[in-house]
Amino acid sequence: MFPNSLLQILDARSFGSAWFWLVLAVVWSFGGRRVLGIPADILMDAGRSLRRAPGLETPQVLALLDWMSLNVPRWRVSPRMGLALAAALPFGLSVLAGLGFAGGLEMAQALSLLLIPQAVLLGLRLRLAGQLHWILRAAELGQPAPRAATEAMQRINRYRIAQTLISLVAVIFTGLWAMRWILLHPYGV
Repeated sequence: MFPNSLLQILDARSFGSAWFWLVLAVVWSFGGRRVLGIPADILMDAGRSLRRAPGLETPQVLALLDWMSLNVPRWRVSPRMGLALAAALPFGLSVLAGLGFAGGLEMAQALSLLLIPQAVLLGLRLRLAGQLHWILRAAELGQPAPRAATEAMQRINRYRIAQTLISLVAVIFTGLWAMRWILLHPYGV
């Protein structure tokens, strides 16, 4: 009795498996907690401080710039690595999507619906890291900290809006696609 129920829990079917939905929920909920490794509470405190006292060098503004100086360099990609990433990632995702949607493999469809939006967000994160790198360089060269933090917060907020929209669309589309799959394949065949 026990091994049979365990096999049902670890079923390889994706859309009908609780494991897929658990992974989907974890990926999308944890993905929005930090932006480039900067905790959400640091971002909120800095934003609040910039709205209350624009132009003042508050501890919250300095904390944001400190976190940025620690985490943004980790997201910088060398040209060689960028070229490899720009070649391998679309190739791998297109093969996966082809296997899933042209070949009809449920697991490949599920992975495509999970990984393609994550790849788009990775591209947006790398772009944001490049923008924040130049903001940090300007601050190092003498730009006032509140001005640098304001520019950084504007770019981070734009990224967070895009991330929220992409995650909403991805989760809704995945849910609708999964319902369609389950209706067309009621017994997993």
